[in-house]
Amino acid sequence: MLDTELLQEGLALMGFGMGFVFVFLTVLVIATTLMSRVVNRLVPVAEPKAPTPAAPARQDDEELLAVMSAALHRYRQRHRR
Repeated sequence: MLDTELLQEGLALMGFGMGFVFVFLTVLVIATTLMSRVVNRLVPVAEPKAPTPAAPARQDDEELLAVMSAALHRYRQRHRR
């Protein structure tokens, strides 16, 4: 075989392989898109409900603030030395 024939055969094989991969990926994208549309028609996506805001508990906040202040004060006393 001559070098030019070998090069032409290699280029033809490369073109065939790249073409095959391109066609396969195109078919895959089309199939995925169609399946997504079919599933969305059969099972519609429910919109998430807005969470109801709970009223903040003032007593819990004040108690939490007191506990955190006491813990911070104790931490600073121990590590001041």
